[in-house]
Parts: sequence; C-alpha cells; structure tokens
Amino acid sequence: MNYIQAGSKEFKRAKLAFLIAGLVTFASIYTVQPTLPLFSKDFDVSAPAASLSLSFTTGILAFSMLAAATLSDKIGMKRIMVFSMVCTSILGIVTSLSSSFIMLLLFRALLGIFVAGVPSIAMAFIGKEFSPKDSVIIMGFYISGSSIGGMTGRLFTGLLTDLFSWRIAFAAIGIISLLLSLFFWYTFPVTKTPTRRKIEWKSIGPSYKMHFLNKNINFLFILGFLLMGSFVTMYNYIGFSLMQPPYHLSQTIIGLIFVVYLFGTFSSIYMGKKAKQYGTIFILKISFMITIGGAVITLFPALLVKIIGISIFTFGFFASHSIVSALVTERAKENKVQASSLYLLFYYLGSSIVGSFGGFFWDHFSWVGVISFLGSLLIVGFVLIIRCSSRKAAAIVIQRNKAL
Repeated sequence: MNYIQAGSKEFKRAKLAFLIAGLVTFASIYTVQPTLPLFSKDFDVSAPAASLSLSFTTGILAFSMLAAATLSDKIGMKRIMVFSMVCTSILGIVTSLSSSFIMLLLFRALLGIFVAGVPSIAMAFIGKEFSPKDSVIIMGFYISGSSIGGMTGRLFTGLLTDLFSWRIAFAAIGIISLLLSLFFWYTFPVTKTPTRRKIEWKSIGPSYKMHFLNKNINFLFILGFLLMGSFVTMYNYIGFSLMQPPYHLSQTIIGLIFVVYLFGTFSSIYMGKKAKQYGTIFILKISFMITIGGAVITLFPALLVKIIGISIFTFGFFASHSIVSALVTERAKENKVQASSLYLLFYYLGSSIVGSFGGFFWDHFSWVGVISFLGSLLIVGFVLIIRCSSRKAAAIVIQRNKAL
C-alpha cells in the first residue's frame, strides 16, 4: 500500500490540514453552546428547547454524513471537504441574521447538512492514506483541531457576546472559519487513492451491513454514541449551572472555562502515542476511567474544584474519542468510508438525542441529575469495553490452541 510516509512534506501538510479541518468544523457546530441560556431568554424558550439549536445540527449531520461519504468516492475527498468547510462558514455568518428561534433552527439544520463533508471523510482519508501506526498520530491532530475549535468557538462567542451580541459573535467566527477553509484548500495533500467514475449504489447497503455485523467494530459505534452524548450533556448545561447562584458568572467568564479544551488538544495526541506504545484497549480503559472521574469531581460545589473536574473530564473524553476513532479505521479492512460514517452517525446521534434529553435531568434534578445521567452512560461504555476486549482475547486464545 502506497501510504503517505511519516516525516515527508505531505505528512507535515496533512497534520496542519487536519488540525484546521477539526478546528473549523467543531467551532461552527458548537458556537451556539455557550449562548443557550441567552437563546432561552431572548426567544422565551426552555433550556431543552434552546438545546435544539445544537441537537438539530448534530442530528441532521449524523444522517447527512452517509450521503457525503458515498459521494466522496465519485467526486473526491478533497473537493467534498473544501466545499463543506466553505459552505459551513458562510452559513455561520447567515445564522447571525436570524430574526426568530424558528429561523435560527432552520439555519442550524442546514448547517448540519453542509458540515457533514468533513467528519465523514476525514476518518476514512486517514485510514486509507496512512499506515495503521501513523493514522493514530494524524487522528490525534484532527481531534486536537476539534478540541481547539470547540474551545475557541465557545470562548470567542462568550467574549464577543458580552462585548457586542451573539449575532456579532456568530458573524465573526464565520468569517474567520471561511479564511481558514481557504487555507485548508491550499494545505490539504493530494489523495493517493483514485476516485471512482461510477458509484456502485447496490454495494452501499451490504457494505454498511457488513460493519453492523462485525463484532470487532460495531461495539465502537455504541461507544461513540455514549461518549459524545455524555460530553455534549456536560457542556450543554454547565452554562446554566454557572449562571445561577452561588456562581452568577458572566457570559465571558463562562466562555473562558472552555479553555479547558486545551486538555483535550493535549490528550488526543499524548494518549494516542501511549496507545501506540502500550496498546489501544488498555489506554482506552484508562481514558474512560479518567472521564468518569472528572464527571464525579464536578459535583463538588467549589468553583475551582468544579473547573478541575471539567478539565479532567475533557482530557479523558478527547483521549477516548481519538482512540476509538482510530480503532474504527484500523479494524475496517475494507469500505473504510462507510465504517467511519457509521461510527460518526452514532457519535452525532448521541450528541443530538442525549444532549437534549439531558435537559430533562437539569430541569428536574439540577446538576446532580445531569452528572448521574452522563455518568451512567460512561459506566455502560466502560463495561462494554471490558466485555468486548475479553471476548476478543478469548477468541485469540482459541485460535492459538487450534493452531497448536
């Protein structure tokens, strides 16, 4: 296989390109998160209703990725990703003009369609163009970019909202994203995998079915659902909590809390290297335990301790997501685009469904309810990892005994 070699000029360009791709995509998706309390106030809607501005995007994104992944085989991965990022940036600017909550939801739904071109293809490109050992590194840069994008999007939104308005914030982030998208166009390496002249529509269904039935992969889809669902639930409602007594934090200060995303930027690369060194499943278990521990720490009322808990939670989440993403592309021996699309389908459905459902626990049980809910999801995921890893280990032992 003619992989892009580590240390080459193309490899260095790829690291930068995927960093930018993750940044623009996640900044565009999660810009609304720190403004949910403002939407609730400005448009006179409840907290769960305000969260729909994010859930609409991620829910539609989940299904749009299936189409984007299929079209990439014919149109080309780079073209789809560039088109996606440019349209996403423009929609971010247009969203700032929303005159009603319904219009806001409409623009956010359209964003879910156009933004799908990056996450659905990025994982597949990494799996096709880089060796299994190097793919963990490149995936780490992409996930790092997503953490930086999530942080800067929320941070600048909070700051600009306090200084001006959320509309100015959305427009500014859209313009910056557009400029970065054009730079991505210039930086992204040329794929070594040829595009197909014709899409074999009849083979698409069986290729998805194959991954659904593959026990070495399908449990990773569930992990993606649980991980993203718990992560979005945490960040959807932490703003509501910190604006209430005894904290009374401003929008700018709440936005600054998202600086803890830097822990995710570090962990996705650092833990990716540790996974390469000590084994992916072992490091994945540790990452899940870190995530659960961070969630529990946020139950302490002291603001500093709560922020430490969020930081630890973020560290664990991005490490887990980076490793699980790499496992999907590694274990899918063929039809990698479809495998990564299925993983991201479940991943963003977790964001959409669980993220909004978490509002029920906030409304009825406050922060304790939110943490109990997302903590339960993460424990289920941890148990699933143990079961599936034990089953695979047993299968390897049986195969060795048969060989003897």
